[in-house]
Amino acid sequence: MKGRVEVIVGSQWGDEGKGRVVDALADRVEVVARYQGGANAGHTVIVGSEKFVFHLLPSGMLYTGKVCVIGGGVVVDPEQLLAELADLQAKGRDRARLVISGTAHVVMPYHKLLDEAEEGQRSSGKKIGTTKRGIGPCYMDKISRVGIRMEDLLLPDVLRDKLTFNLEGKNRLLTRMYDRRPLAFDEIYEKALGWGKCLAPYVGDASLVIAEALDEGKGVLLEGAQGTLLDVDHGTYPFVTSSNPVASGGCTGTGIGPRKVDRVIGVTKAYCTRVGEGPFPTEDLGPTGNYLREKGGEFGATTGRPRRCGWMDMVALRYAVQVNGMDAIALTKLDVLTGMKEILVAESYEIDGVSTDRFSGAAHRLVQATPVYRALPGWQEDLSSCRRFDELPQAAQNYVTYLEEATGIPVVLIGVGPAREATILRGL
Repeated sequence: MKGRVEVIVGSQWGDEGKGRVVDALADRVEVVARYQGGANAGHTVIVGSEKFVFHLLPSGMLYTGKVCVIGGGVVVDPEQLLAELADLQAKGRDRARLVISGTAHVVMPYHKLLDEAEEGQRSSGKKIGTTKRGIGPCYMDKISRVGIRMEDLLLPDVLRDKLTFNLEGKNRLLTRMYDRRPLAFDEIYEKALGWGKCLAPYVGDASLVIAEALDEGKGVLLEGAQGTLLDVDHGTYPFVTSSNPVASGGCTGTGIGPRKVDRVIGVTKAYCTRVGEGPFPTEDLGPTGNYLREKGGEFGATTGRPRRCGWMDMVALRYAVQVNGMDAIALTKLDVLTGMKEILVAESYEIDGVSTDRFSGAAHRLVQATPVYRALPGWQEDLSSCRRFDELPQAAQNYVTYLEEATGIPVVLIGVGPAREATILRGL
């Protein structure tokens, strides 16, 4: 029997609630795998009265008997990963088996320093809004073929050779370009060896683990980080992340072929948010934006930064459906819209006086876009106790139906609150 692969992908600018969706679906599969990004992600899961924020661990870690995979497309900060594991162990929640791809690259101390230094030198209009977690510099080393991988932490001689070469170049950059102190080899080398000893039990062949699971007829969820509009190739360049959050990145990031994927589910917040710099056509800088931020708790799980908030952008969402080949939508935070008399959705843009319903990732063009809105009726009723679609107020049902008609794909999950059980499942 052939196993089943589903990709959970962010359809906006990240922070859509992917961790919450993966947690809601994880009981249906045997394997949950992160496929790209790093500790710049923050996936929040609430179980009962407990809140968990996973930066690197897959969101299926709270389920007994699951296999959770960190794929080769992820860049791993060992200190962050060990802290997350220790937190779960302290709470008695380390219930899943963890496998870390030996080919995943390691975020080293110099990556974080360079990330901070490079962002600090950019002028205000050129800042990217990086989390300063070293993600971009680590991916740069990966592409430059000088990166240190998880498997290297287990081989002292290999680690010594690679670190010697890397540190020589990084110290030149730090001292000559950024006027920083050089980093000491011994301190970093010993620290990295320590990481290797602690994480050695988890390092393995992630691609093989997934392939064997599929051969045994098991289900696999591929968990993306960030979102489609932050993709380095398909997002609002240059205000993007350094990897490929789109669904196809799930294949390269875990080592499975594209024909193995059965369904792509796009996680979509009922409104839009963005963290950091870059164009955001439907951003609301007035009372509505503040209302969404406060009611939705829109503060970054990784950085704590307040998120920019605004209305649903159908131009961007249809683009995400196209780029990812999305089969369905998981709609989150519908409950946050409760209390609004009307809800706006952007159906098209005007750019230089010309109307368009096509999304362009080019930041210089998108920053000129003026959204053309359609107003939909709001609702006042509390949604938190709803567990079936027909229990929602009619206006909330109409909003969901509108999204389905405008995108051409069904909404198969609706989040009506932050907790795991505050979920409406439709056709899953």
